[in-house]
Amino acid sequence: MSDDLRKQRSESAEGKGRARRAWEAYEAAVQRNTPDWVNQVIRDGSLRWTEQMVGFWVAWHLYGGFEGLKRAGWSERTIYRRLKEFRLVFKTHPDTFSHPGVKLDPEAFWEWSRKRAEEEE
Repeated sequence: MSDDLRKQRSESAEGKGRARRAWEAYEAAVQRNTPDWVNQVIRDGSLRWTEQMVGFWVAWHLYGGFEGLKRAGWSERTIYRRLKEFRLVFKTHPDTFSHPGVKLDPEAFWEWSRKRAEEEE
């Protein structure tokens, strides 16, 4: 019979912590050798991308999902691409995601849109 490894407890979940220390050393070296402008570009890109994901979620709900976005002029390819990105980031479909602190009222949005369109005519 083989030994029961459950009886041979590790010092911690990290074991001796070698992998963690190696990662931390690598991360520190990268930070020391990364120019500030690179970090700024990454921050700016992340902000823009986050805005796109939240905007997609809002549009998804205001326009009524996939078919509504198609009727609004979005290409299927764009919708599928954004769905994939959203699910990778938020780990759920936009239909089931609720954004903390944000409450959408599609009826009020469409009423406002209708009135605004009438005013512009």
